[in-house]
Formats: sequence, C-alpha cells, structure tokens
Amino acid sequence: MRTPSANPLQEVARRLRERENALSPFAARSHESRGRERSEEEPSLVRTEFQRDRDRIIHSKAFRRLKHKTQVFIAPVGDHYVTRLTHTFEVAQVARTISRALNLNEDLAETIALGHDLGHPPFGHAGEEALAELAPEGFRHALQSLRVVERLEKGGEGLNLTWESRDGIANSSKVREDILAEGFGMPATLEGQVTKLADAVAYLNHDISDAIRAGLLTDEELPPLVRERLGRRHSQRINALVCDIIASSWEASGEIQTTGPPVIRMSPPVQEAANILRDFMFDRVYLWEGRQREAERAKQIVRFLYEHYHRNPNEVESDYALEGDATSRRALDYVSGMTDRFALETAFKLGYRD
Repeated sequence: MRTPSANPLQEVARRLRERENALSPFAARSHESRGRERSEEEPSLVRTEFQRDRDRIIHSKAFRRLKHKTQVFIAPVGDHYVTRLTHTFEVAQVARTISRALNLNEDLAETIALGHDLGHPPFGHAGEEALAELAPEGFRHALQSLRVVERLEKGGEGLNLTWESRDGIANSSKVREDILAEGFGMPATLEGQVTKLADAVAYLNHDISDAIRAGLLTDEELPPLVRERLGRRHSQRINALVCDIIASSWEASGEIQTTGPPVIRMSPPVQEAANILRDFMFDRVYLWEGRQREAERAKQIVRFLYEHYHRNPNEVESDYALEGDATSRRALDYVSGMTDRFALETAFKLGYRD
C-alpha cells in the first residue's frame, strides 16, 4: 500500500498524471500540451488541463444556447427532435467510447466534441449557407466555434483553452464527398480525428430517427447494402460503425507495431456503406424539396437580421460582439450566436414578414 500523501489534492494530481502516462503512446497528454494563449497562475490539482477546457465549455453561454439551435429540422414541433445540444452530447458519447477502447485521451475527445458546434448559427446549415454568402470574410461554423472560445466568450476574453482543444474544434468540419475525407482540415491529435468521425456517426443515425419521426422515410427504405452491413435499427447501426472504427484504427492503441503514424479510419466495406447512407440522406432528407422551401425561409430570416445589424451596429448587444470590430464582423458574430427561437422573434419584431 502506498504511503498516504500529506496533501490529498497532490495525490489526486499524481494519479491523474499516472493515468495519462498509461495511455497509448500516440495519445495526447495534457501535461505535454502546447499550452494556452495566455499563461495562468495556478494549475488545478484535481483536474487535468483538458478537463478544465471541458468545464469551461460547459459553463459558457454559447454552450447553453445550443439547446435552442436546430440540427436538421428547423424549429420543429415536438419534444424529441434532435437539437445542437443533444447532438453534441451524442458526439461526445461516441467519441469517448472510441477513445476509451483505443486507450486515447477521453477528456480531450469529449472537450472537442462539446465545443465543435458552439459557433453554429440558427437554422442549421441553412443559416450557415446564408452567412457564408453575406459575410465579406465568408463563414464556416467550425472557425466560428474557434472564435467563440478564443474571443467572444467572457466579454472578449475567451475561454483560453489549450492548443489541442482549439485545434480539434477548428478542424472538425467535414465535406460531403466521403465520410473519411479531410474536409477543411485534419486535427493534429488522434482524439480530434476520433471526434471528427464521431460527429458523422452521431448525425447520420439521429437524422434517420428524426426523418422517420417526421414521416419522410422508414427504416425499411434505407439502402439494402446499408441494412446488410450496418443493421436495420438505430442501435445496430451505431454499434456497427463504432466497433468498425475501433477495429480498423487499432494501431492507435499502441498494442501493435506500426510503421507510420496511426490514423482513425473505417474498413472499406463499412466506409462504403456509410457513404451510401450519407448520399441517401442528402437525397431523401437534407435536399428534400419540402425542406428546401423551409431552408430558403430560414435563409431569408438570417439575411434580414444580418443586413439590419450591419446597418445598425449600435443595436448589437455587446456581450455577443467585440467593440472596434468592423460592422460586418459584429453583425456576423451577433446573428450567428442567436438561437432559432430568438432569431425568429427578433426578425418579426424588426419588421420581417414572410
């Protein structure tokens, strides 16, 4: 039995470091972090630096607003549709499961998952497309999420997260062509790569459930190859994808020899099924004609709000934008931070009419 430490909190700190040191040689370790933008006086004895990042995100205003931001269906009627907040929790759960199995750093994966959508605007990807067309500098929600944690939270101070957390958030976006495509950047850590793929695992499956709930499709309408390789039920599909990622990425665990740096991947058969499922969802749900009409209305509201605050920067609430920024940037930050409900209410108060 180990001799008790004179200071129990120092014993906790020692145990936390030992646990991280026991992870895969390819895992990120918080005590080896590239650090924060600003130095801080005291480290925590009872939390690792990645755990501190996670807690800062959970206590942020932007995180709380996710509960009223759309995932796919815009301002849906019903209590069981997925929101950005419930999506975020599902991504975190999948990312932790994969990271734990591969002996990677669960805390970092969870932190990236919880922060990856903080900058998503109202009305899902319809809102994002509208802002990308309007803003001189363009708009991508992953970079806006990074701006939220670096600059906008805490009255312009930001959350001062570690480099690894910020890197994972900034490089979390994907593109349509392939579920394993690099997209707009690849995270430097394996935990970031896990979370990027966990995002796709989560949204593909819960979007199917929402589409079924909305009467757009049934489980039996999913492509035969998808049902054969991934399963016929929600739980089967998630389990098949998660288990395949773990088995295909086993080099990351450090349990076997590898000739090069490991990557997080899927097996070719499951990757093929996942891509077929993504294409099916785009055709039947994301680009469905009825949803396109709904999305165009959402874009009109976002355009109206952005143009109003661009013309009237004095009406932008200071907690959601930075003094001294260009009027376009202030309008972008303010509108992108709105929830669906607040955007709708504000637009109609300002005179918007369908």
